[in-house]
Amino acid sequence: MPDNIAEEKLQKEFNRWAEEGRGEEMESHHLPIVEPTLALMRLRPSDRILDVGCGTGWLARKIAAQVTEGEVVGIDVSDEMIRRAQAASAGTKGIAFRLGVAERIPSADDYFTKVISVESAYYWPAPLQGLREIFRVLAPGGSAWMLINYYRDDPYCHQWGPLYNTPAHLLSADEWAEHFRAAGFAEVAQQRIP
Repeated sequence: MPDNIAEEKLQKEFNRWAEEGRGEEMESHHLPIVEPTLALMRLRPSDRILDVGCGTGWLARKIAAQVTEGEVVGIDVSDEMIRRAQAASAGTKGIAFRLGVAERIPSADDYFTKVISVESAYYWPAPLQGLREIFRVLAPGGSAWMLINYYRDDPYCHQWGPLYNTPAHLLSADEWAEHFRAAGFAEVAQQRIP
């Protein structure tokens, strides 16, 4: 599945995280910023949601409980994360997981009503291309929601970069917003969630 060396390295690192049980930790770490975001997203029962960088699928399962007539699809570069997401979600209606990367989303054009990505975009080898793909798979009038805690405007997080075993893009909030606009998005906004 990896198309290049950067994706292969990312897959190996996140497979290691999965084997160490770190995928399951993500829910408790990210829930405080995810819950307010889900409220802002105003999920509808018929929504078709894509979770980019879904890990073990905790967020997809949370969303599936609200999207009872629609569909939730999670993609991740890590085949081990996907395996764990599928196992943990067995029997959950309206949910699917696929091996994939943001830069090449395995989906038809104009399909999803909403896309969410939690703490994964800075790992994407080509963030602008990932956002272009998200724009491609969003239905007209759809929205994309990206949660990022590793960004230039937060000096506290700068210490994390050297700890990562894969490259991570340390962009400012304005640089991310410009990437969204360059990918085709309109009405780009940002909000800090303490």
